[in-house]
This record gives sequence, C-alpha cells and structure tokens, in this order.
Amino acid sequence: MTDEIRPYRLEIPEADLADLRERLDRTKWAPEPAGGDQGYGVSVGRVRELAEHWRHRYDWRAWERRFNRYPQFTTTIDGSNVHFLHARSPEPDAIPLLLSHGWPGSVAEYLAAVGPLSDPRAHGLDPSIAFDVVLPSLPGFGFSGPTADTGWGPQRIARAWAELMRRLGYARYGTAGNDWGSRIAPEVGRVAPEQVIGAHVTQTWDPPPDDDPQWIAELSPKDKAAWDAFHHYFTDEASYGVVQAQQPQTLAHALSDSPVGLLGWNAQAMHDHGLDADGILTHVTIHWLTGTAGSAIRIYAEQARETPAEGRNPVPLGVAQFPGDLPSIRVFTEHRRNLVSWNEYDRGGHYAAQEVPELWAGDVRQFFAKVR
Repeated sequence: MTDEIRPYRLEIPEADLADLRERLDRTKWAPEPAGGDQGYGVSVGRVRELAEHWRHRYDWRAWERRFNRYPQFTTTIDGSNVHFLHARSPEPDAIPLLLSHGWPGSVAEYLAAVGPLSDPRAHGLDPSIAFDVVLPSLPGFGFSGPTADTGWGPQRIARAWAELMRRLGYARYGTAGNDWGSRIAPEVGRVAPEQVIGAHVTQTWDPPPDDDPQWIAELSPKDKAAWDAFHHYFTDEASYGVVQAQQPQTLAHALSDSPVGLLGWNAQAMHDHGLDADGILTHVTIHWLTGTAGSAIRIYAEQARETPAEGRNPVPLGVAQFPGDLPSIRVFTEHRRNLVSWNEYDRGGHYAAQEVPELWAGDVRQFFAKVR
C-alpha cells in the first residue's frame, strides 16, 4: 500500500459534455397515462422540465470552476481511488473536519459551506471556531470513480476515512455528514475513538430499543409523530432503496446508458427537498460524467450485507434537524448515542448544507465549540 496523495484538477473533456447533449436530444420519452402524474413516481412533465434546463441552460463549466477554487487530491485506500477537497484554514487553531455526503448527492452538497467553515473571518464570523475541511467523494461516487470491488458499505468507508485523515497528518478531528454521511460520520468515531472528538449529523436513523417491547407506547407525542413519518416514508416512498439494496447491478445498466433515465431515477429522491434545478442537476451530472451511477447505488446493498455494529456509540454526537427532512426520533438517539447537542430549525430540508448553508454551518460551529 502506498500513502501517495496526488494533486487533482477537475477538467471534464468537452467530448463528454457533447455526448451528454446529444443523448439528451435523442431522449425517447416514456408514455404517461391520464392521471399518471400523481402518485406513480416522478412525472414526465417534471423530468422534461429538468432535462430542458439541463440541455439548454445548465452551465457545468461554472460548477467546475467552483470546485477548482479549492485544492483537490486523489489517493488510493484499500484498493479504491478516493478524491477529496482539502481547504486548510488560515486560522492557527483550526479543527480538522471530515465531511461525508450521501446518495444521490455528491461533494457539491457542501460547496457553499466550505468557505464559512474554513475561513470564518472572511465571512464575518467568529474566527475562534474554524476548520481545516476535508471533503471526500465516497468510494464509488463522483470523482472517486467506480469501485473495482464490492463491500464498500458505511463501515468500510469509515475505515477508509480514518486512514485518509491519518495520511493527512490529523491526530484529532471531527466528522460531519448527511444522508449516508450521517451513518458514516459517527462510524468513524467507532473506528478511531482516540482521534474523533465528535460527530455532527442531520439524521440519526436509530432503530427502536430492542430491550423494551413497550417502546411505542412510551413515545412522546413529538417522537410518535416522527416515528409515524419515518414509517410512512419507508413503507410508501422508499422503493428505490429496496431495489438498490437487492438488485443494484440490474438497475445500473439503465442508469449508466441514459442521462434522462438517471435524472428521473435520482430526482425521485431530490424533488421534494428544496433544491433548485441547478442543485439537482449538478449531482446528476457528476454521477453521469464520472460513470458512477451504478456503483453509487450499490452502497444500499453493501450496508445491508454488513454486520451491524453492537453497543452504544460513545462518540459525542450533535444533531441538526430541518423541517423539510425526514425527522429523527430523539429518544432512540438518546438510547444508542452520546447525544450532546440537538437543534431544530424552521428552514431547510434534506440537503441543508446546500439549501441553508448558514444555518447548517452555524450548527456545526456551535457543536464543535462544545466538544473541541
């Protein structure tokens, strides 16, 4: 194994963008019956609207320039290529902070927050809380490229992240994440408990306690409402997760060949979460241009194949809840985690760092001020 870290600059060949435009022009649209735009999945009208924006107004090169404002690198960990942004703070006592995104997101989730986190003084914020931001693309996602082997679930990714931070020379650091990143960030604390000072997440996904058969009757009204919303979502709206957990390679053939097919599939998990067209399309474009649509969905299958970690996770945990996101159930979190901070906001959704970066970054700053 080599610890080599290689400089990286994002430069998508123009031929790849031309191919995308040509494929969009040749889209064969799915027929839609009367009433098929309600309750049957993402409508043809919505996908057409996004595809038109993608073809005629979306500016990938502008996003490419945003990425290239920050130093980027790649390294090989456990046989997989890992891409990451590394924004060092000018503040001398900055806290190293490892960020993890989810699916169908990408590192673009955090671009708007990197500046305020790494250089708070330049953004009118208290410089005593600043961060050296490490923002990797999950293995199999985006600029990390497709994984060559299976097994890249949250636990293996957490081990890779601990190795990445070791290579960067960070002996103590914090972690934060959203979606799959909300699973990965605390898991890094299990892998490297002496190094991780705390984990900040936007969802907790904790199951009910297995030692209390009366748990549902003991829920507060607020936690009961959160449980009902959680149960409804996974019963009635999360069919994509079942497919991706059971037969990801079957789906990968379609997602890897059709940009509009990829757009329609990924949009189901983003269309009600407050992102504008450019926000949605940036994530989809990254998956398309890097050929990672098929490998990214495999994380669902890999997580299902991992042995769940046992025992209470001791890493100090901060939770930020946003109204447009699936609510977490606080009593479950208190049962299984070392909960230090829990804040609820009146704006923002599932992609809070992208939608309301000032609120999300403020919560991160507040949490790590407590645990540093």
